[in-house]
Amino acid sequence: MDAISKKKKRRELARLKELKKQGLLAHGQAGQIPVAQAHTKQKTSPAEHHEQGKGSFFSPFLHPIRSCYEHHYKKLLIIPMLILILAIGQIAFQVATTGDFIHKGISLKGGITVTIPGTTVDLDQLEQTLATAFPEYEIGLRTLTREGRTSGFVLEADITDQQKIDENIALLEKETGMTRDSYTIESVGSSLGESFFKETLISLLIAFVFMACVVFFYFRQPIPCLAVVLAAGSDIIVTIAVVNVIGLKISTAGIAAFLMLIGYSVDTDILLSTRVLKRREGTVLQAVYGSVKTGLTMMITTIVAVVVGLFITESEVLRQIMLIVLIGLMVDPIMTWIQNAGLLRWYLEVQEAKKKQE
Repeated sequence: MDAISKKKKRRELARLKELKKQGLLAHGQAGQIPVAQAHTKQKTSPAEHHEQGKGSFFSPFLHPIRSCYEHHYKKLLIIPMLILILAIGQIAFQVATTGDFIHKGISLKGGITVTIPGTTVDLDQLEQTLATAFPEYEIGLRTLTREGRTSGFVLEADITDQQKIDENIALLEKETGMTRDSYTIESVGSSLGESFFKETLISLLIAFVFMACVVFFYFRQPIPCLAVVLAAGSDIIVTIAVVNVIGLKISTAGIAAFLMLIGYSVDTDILLSTRVLKRREGTVLQAVYGSVKTGLTMMITTIVAVVVGLFITESEVLRQIMLIVLIGLMVDPIMTWIQNAGLLRWYLEVQEAKKKQE
């Protein structure tokens, strides 16, 4: 038996020497293996090669951002909190200087809207003339366009006294040369405008309260629910502040846009909370990244639709709705994927630490 074993070993050594001479032998950590076998073990699919190449190209840009997002999420919470504090400060300044937290349009505070189609005038000069004649009132002019061309203009003024309205119209006719049959007047009384504002504000608050109730009923965990409500509320507050900064006058259509924005904000926050708390597959970060992918897809498609509508529509009502929704869409990722996601991760870390201590 020993002679047979020695003979087999000699044959195996001779075979290995022959393979080595022919270059068909590779050296590995665990010993010598045939090159063909080594190549088989190291072989990767074309998809794997594609992913490796993709990762090597984008990693210099994404790696620092991803590392900061994963390991310094508590510090990143400073960003949305600071934005929220600045927004609250702007709204407080707005209330202190104007008495209202938004710039009210004619439909919310009362006044007249005069639509003059088919007339081209120097709006700057006309506005200056009207402002000089009626310095105690706020008067604004804007151009009407159709198919990219000017088709008239609109005058808006917070004049509710009938005598002053008649004087304003008489001056407008004198400066533009228009006749009574060539324009339309819409008038909203101050009490009616104030009533509209109160009712729309109440509807906005009721919608927000019911949204919060639904969130608490669904998740039944106080901290995650508060995080969702805070994120949605922050989105609305910051959007209001931005609207104030750009000087947009809010009408009843603007209030409708804020109602739409509540629904959209809560949609992305519930998507995130559901993936992390109820339908999590894998780690918390994997659940967050999965919701980010879905949420960003939703956001991009909505922004494209809103931008197209914003530039195509000729309706001032639709343009105001689109603009407010667009601002809210730009704010929402910060409040959802940084603020809400960070608070959820912090909450789950604390819960996990408590379980380990028990």
